[in-house]
Amino acid sequence: MRWRVALTAAAWADSVAWTAEDSVHQVYQDLTGRLWDVLCLAAQTVRSGRAKGDRTLFRLYRVPRDRRSTQAVLATLKLVVGPGDDGQPVVTILLPDED
Repeated sequence: MRWRVALTAAAWADSVAWTAEDSVHQVYQDLTGRLWDVLCLAAQTVRSGRAKGDRTLFRLYRVPRDRRSTQAVLATLKLVVGPGDDGQPVVTILLPDED
């Protein structure tokens, strides 16, 4: 079964966004790889059955986009499952303090 996935702008900026300029100043990464990491860990969280109810937290290592970090640090994201506009399930990935 395939579900649609949405990321809030804040979650995208924190854990996915990356440019070629970021790679020059920090460490080489690319946006596609960072997105892959977020989506794979979200899928693993859903498949694990650890989530109770319609929301859960999951963690991943990612290099902060701050023009100086070169080492990955642990970040926490929130995953919420709910109906989309057409009633089909949608997974939304947010920062833990977002609703």
